[in-house]
Amino acid sequence: MAEPSAGSVPPTEPPVETPTAEGAEDGASTSKKAAKKAEAKAKKEAEKARRAAERAAAASSSGTAAQAEDLAKENYGQETHETKLSPNSVEVTLKEISEEHVGKTVELRAWIQNSRAQGAKMVFVELREEGNWTIQGIAAANPEGAPVSRQMVKWVGGINPESFVVVEAVVQKPLEPVKSCKVSYFELHITKCFVHAPAPTMLGMTLAAANKPIANFSDEEAPVEQAVEKLSIAPAGEASAIPAASMLTHLDNIVMHKRAPVQQAIADIRIEVKDLFRSFLKSKGFKEFEPPCLIGAASEGGANVFRMPYFEKEAFLAQSPQFYKQFEIAGGRKRVFCIGPVFRAENSNTPRHMTEFTGLDMEMEIKKDYHEVMHMLEDVLLHIFRGIKERCAEEIALVRSVYPSEDFLLPEPGKEVRLTFAEGQKLLREEGPEEYRDVSDEEDMSTPQEKALGALIRKKYKTDFFVLDKFPDSARPFYAKEDPANPRVTNAYDFFMRAQEILSGGQRINDPVELEARIRKKGVDPNSPGIKEYVDVFRQAGVPAHGGGGIGLDRVVAWYLNLPSVHLAAYYPRTPKRLLP
Repeated sequence: MAEPSAGSVPPTEPPVETPTAEGAEDGASTSKKAAKKAEAKAKKEAEKARRAAERAAAASSSGTAAQAEDLAKENYGQETHETKLSPNSVEVTLKEISEEHVGKTVELRAWIQNSRAQGAKMVFVELREEGNWTIQGIAAANPEGAPVSRQMVKWVGGINPESFVVVEAVVQKPLEPVKSCKVSYFELHITKCFVHAPAPTMLGMTLAAANKPIANFSDEEAPVEQAVEKLSIAPAGEASAIPAASMLTHLDNIVMHKRAPVQQAIADIRIEVKDLFRSFLKSKGFKEFEPPCLIGAASEGGANVFRMPYFEKEAFLAQSPQFYKQFEIAGGRKRVFCIGPVFRAENSNTPRHMTEFTGLDMEMEIKKDYHEVMHMLEDVLLHIFRGIKERCAEEIALVRSVYPSEDFLLPEPGKEVRLTFAEGQKLLREEGPEEYRDVSDEEDMSTPQEKALGALIRKKYKTDFFVLDKFPDSARPFYAKEDPANPRVTNAYDFFMRAQEILSGGQRINDPVELEARIRKKGVDPNSPGIKEYVDVFRQAGVPAHGGGGIGLDRVVAWYLNLPSVHLAAYYPRTPKRLLP
């Protein structure tokens, strides 16, 4: 039988199998199995959902119950008049805590510096008091919920940094010293914590930023207010990566500026300088007095004076207590001193100048020679330098951790460096930089000259403290006494720290005829308001020979610590561009 040719016969459909009875039974069995599987799966999912719902309900119920049963709710929160601490708690400051307090309940008032939660049951806090005294506190939840519950732990961990709190705690010894805290051998196990004064969530400047060095500027022409904020380059998370704020930012956030440990250390050193000045002079027979700040005429006879209306007259802010120191000597005192504000209307926007500063002034009778006064001033300053080194070692170290500096070098006893102004200029001409090879003995020094001379003296004599005597007549006011042997110079001196002037002084003219002649020589009218009254004091009765000096307290502190700006040594610096805060 012949095969059909290709394409001549249409293709046939595949054969369709007719199911048999046995095949039908197999299909039904498969469907039942699938249905059973789906049913089992649905039951499983339903059971899962039921259990999840039970767990959620249990958690919700547990949370509500726990909230309702917060047995520590009376031990934390905002302080009110109803806040009660244990009657047996002892009030302490951090510097007082010692072995005798271990195991005892104490009461502390401090700032929350920072906090760190460790799970839901424990939080570590750092508490800070004045003077950078810090201690670690721990709030750990008690299984029974009292005196510390989980809710209390969470609340304590959420207190904003720099909030002021009242804490009741048991003093304990940590397993290891807490190196990050000043009080490292004790810790506080907190049982009560109340916020006395909350801090805002966002601070204008953090404590860490406030405790960093301000943006530095070395030029006289660079005003503080133009200092640009700098960012230190450091790995993320490191303290040094915190931006260094400008002085402007510091003063705009004065509270955090003053809370910074470095600023408190500077302030403490300043306090000691004043105390050492006062105590030394009192031990030498000096009497303290209080000169006025409001005066009727410019005390220095110059233009750099603040004027103001005074009823129907004009008044001035004192540029110096100079006249009043001399009035005290004329009034019968042999030795006097005063500490108070001095005002200078100088439009100098530099890190060395302020329009208001604190003066440490003294005046004394001269028995034989004006160098008696110069040596007394030397002695008081050396007493201050040695005193703060001994009394403030910890504060100095803290300041240097922020503003690194070399030790302030002092001359050996009996080897104080005293040069005449002409000798200082000669040293500059012979050994100084090229630009100072032609400096004059009859013109006052510029700031760069002072710094160059200071560098030479430090290298040559190994000291940061020295005296220049016999200043030229052109560089001294009308009340400075001329040297009888050489009228071109005066019996006047300046003292220097780290090549910067911190004191001016000398012998004053005590004879009214000589005084009037010198006033005229300086181009001042002796009959002008204020000047006439000054001269008349010496006509009223015989006044002994006398001399003294005025020290800038802010500069002594700033230059001893080698700070980048004298403004850091002032409580509230006043500059031509700054009257607040």
